[in-house]
Amino acid sequence: MFSFIKSSISKESILGSSLFFLVLSSWYTLRPVRNEMAVANVNELPYLLAAGAIAMLIVNPLYSWIASKSDLKKIILFCYSFLILNLMLFLFSWKILDLGDSIWLGRIFYVWCNVYSFFVVSIFWVVIINLYRTAEKRSFYGIIMAGGSLGAVFGSEISKRFSSSFNELGLELFSISAALFLFLAMLLAIYMLSTSNNDEAVEIDNIGGGSFDAIKNSIQISEIRNISYYVWLWTALMTIQWITAINIVEEWSQDSGQRIIFFATVEQVTSPITLIVQLFFTNLIIKKIGIKNILVSYGFLFFLAYLLYGLIPSIVSVGIVTVLLRVFEYGINKPTREMIFSALKKNDRYKSTVFIDTFISRFGDLSGSGFIALGKLTTLAANIYPIIAIPITGILSIFGSRISKDLKTKDL
Repeated sequence: MFSFIKSSISKESILGSSLFFLVLSSWYTLRPVRNEMAVANVNELPYLLAAGAIAMLIVNPLYSWIASKSDLKKIILFCYSFLILNLMLFLFSWKILDLGDSIWLGRIFYVWCNVYSFFVVSIFWVVIINLYRTAEKRSFYGIIMAGGSLGAVFGSEISKRFSSSFNELGLELFSISAALFLFLAMLLAIYMLSTSNNDEAVEIDNIGGGSFDAIKNSIQISEIRNISYYVWLWTALMTIQWITAINIVEEWSQDSGQRIIFFATVEQVTSPITLIVQLFFTNLIIKKIGIKNILVSYGFLFFLAYLLYGLIPSIVSVGIVTVLLRVFEYGINKPTREMIFSALKKNDRYKSTVFIDTFISRFGDLSGSGFIALGKLTTLAANIYPIIAIPITGILSIFGSRISKDLKTKDL
């Protein structure tokens, strides 16, 4: 096992791991604040998630247009610079315009955070699946994911240490730190792309096409359509459990600082466990179990999680479920999906993957929140909603079984 890890460590894997470290350090510095905004607006979450889905639908054709006209370096430069500028605008609004007490600024920040989290990570994976496409380089995915886990721990620790400043300084320390990490990530990504020019397996030049390629291909190409269905159902199920968890957390404590500490602590528990899985088990599990079986198993995990929420709706259950689902997602399922994405055609690697990771995911959030909203129209207790959603976990496994097994051994 250790010899397998040693063989996977190279300059390329370290660079990819470092890039993911910076990207997730940026996001996880903001994530507990985003979660606190969710708690503060728990009754409006379905509407805020709908706003997020609409934002993704608007942004995706714009991104596809940029991707059609630019090479990968420019995509990184334009997109990450734009997001850094957004962070500075939020800081300006919070401090200079003195809008920190505005409930609408908090809601806008929550919606924007959802866009930010999916785009910074999705664009990172566009870089990775275009640079690491051969069977040998795809074996680096576990090491690369491990860098992300370290970044999640680091970013969560920063957020935890800044938690006491939130009531007085608001977003100031969080936004500056997140912007700095993303700026460093942008520089590193451009460096990695600049040093890959002689690699024939790497395709980073202009891809052409149109603004709506991602939407069209997600409808017309069965392989991409099945992945879209799977991601849609997965995010819907994740949203159902997340809103359920948010309600449990709200009942547990009314103190913002304590809740931010809880969210950050959960991340710090999750990330080291995920790191161990990524370093020692990710590639071995994918090779032994196979892509199809891994995707199918997600439904069974949601089944167990929903039973726990339904029978024991406590803060301990929130911690257990969060750790279980996050470790599986980032340790096994996410690298599995990215291996599938790396085998797609060039146009789809640039566009369809981002569309799936952003709009389809946000639409899944909207669907999950809609399920909860319908449940609130009844007289049922909130902890019953996950029990009612259990049949959806079986449908997720069915779509997981449809994803081609052949992609796991395809060399490009």
